[in-house]
Amino acid sequence: MYNFNQIPSDAQIRKYLRRIVFGKNVFCPVCKSRKVDRDHERYWCPQCRRRFSLLSHTWLADMKLPYQKFWMVLWCWTIREPVLQTMSWTGLSEDAVRRWYGRFRTHLPDETHILERIVQMDEAYFKNAALLMAKQKGTKKLAWEVLRGADPTKTDVAQFLFQKVKPGSKLWTDGGAWVEDIRTCLGG
Repeated sequence: MYNFNQIPSDAQIRKYLRRIVFGKNVFCPVCKSRKVDRDHERYWCPQCRRRFSLLSHTWLADMKLPYQKFWMVLWCWTIREPVLQTMSWTGLSEDAVRRWYGRFRTHLPDETHILERIVQMDEAYFKNAALLMAKQKGTKKLAWEVLRGADPTKTDVAQFLFQKVKPGSKLWTDGGAWVEDIRTCLGG
């Protein structure tokens, strides 16, 4: 395992995680009470009489990696470092690195953009699927949906628009077959 000077200390990493998990004030994850007692790495809530730790009620509850090694794996994943390079830097096995990379992917937050103003929309067709994609003009905001089946129906397109595009926005398309049906449905 390599030693990197940029990796924060365990105390700094715990501080970052505490800020992410709890915000400004630590609270009981069960009863939400802010009156908690601290005993080294553990917390105790006198109101509901529960013990908890920094990560005990998160998806990292069963983490057995030291904080600095976890930080290193997370850093490697965010810069898209290959698994073999991450293995040599962290000293973890290939299975462990792949498991952590999978966990990070699983817990990515859903990106939901509501597109507005001028929205460019198009569709692409594949063997057994169709892709609806829209982009807000002048920004990098994208919205897409993969539909199983050969062609998107006007119901599919209308549902996509209602979920992803702000009412009153201008819709720019290439004039696909569904465009006239949608304009008729939307009264445009």
